[in-house]
Amino acid sequence: MTVPFKWLGALALLAVTTLANAFDLEQLRDQLAKPDVIHGRFIQEKHLRALPKPLVSQGSFVLARDHGLLWLLKTPLQQDYRITAQGIARRDGGGWQMLPDKSAGAEQNRLFLAVLQGDSSGLQRDFELALSGDADQWKLTLTPRSVLLKQVFDRIDIGGGALVQTIELQETQGDSTVLRMQDSTAGQPLSDAERHDFAP
Repeated sequence: MTVPFKWLGALALLAVTTLANAFDLEQLRDQLAKPDVIHGRFIQEKHLRALPKPLVSQGSFVLARDHGLLWLLKTPLQQDYRITAQGIARRDGGGWQMLPDKSAGAEQNRLFLAVLQGDSSGLQRDFELALSGDADQWKLTLTPRSVLLKQVFDRIDIGGGALVQTIELQETQGDSTVLRMQDSTAGQPLSDAERHDFAP
C-alpha cells in the first residue's frame, strides 16, 4: 500500500517531533543528579541457582550528591558501608575501615553508586547503554563492554521515574540480584550524624 503524498510531510514532521521529545541519557543523568540528598529503604533479593529461595536482606540508604552513599544493612545482619569517590569503607567498632580497592564487591559498589547518581559518562566507559521510556517511567539496560565485566554480568537492568526504583543484576553463572528502592524521598537534608559518617 502506498502512502498518499500529502501524508508524507505529516509523517516526517511527527518523526522529527518524536525525536526532539525523546528521553535521552543526558536528560536521565540530569534528572537523577537533581536531588542533593535522597533517603530511602531497600530490599535486596539474591537469587542463587543452588538455593530454592532467594536470600533477602533489608536496610536503608542515604545518597548525597556531594558525598557518596551510605548503605546501612539491617537484616539479616547489621553492617554499614560508605561508598565514595575515595573508595568503600565498612564500619566496625573502631570506626570506618577502608576495604581493598580491587575486589569484585568494590567494583560492583562503584557501579551501584554511578547508577544511583545517574553518571552515564562513567557507565559508558564499561557498558553499552540502551534507554527506553520517558521521564516518568524509564528502563536502562547496561551490556558489558570489557572482558572482565562480561565474565561477571550478562546485563544490568535499571528502572525508575524521578528516582531509581529497581536494579537487576543478571550474572553469567545464572545467579541474579534484584534491588528494590522503597520510600525514597529527596526533601530531607543530611542529619548531623550522616554528615559525620561522610566525613573522611
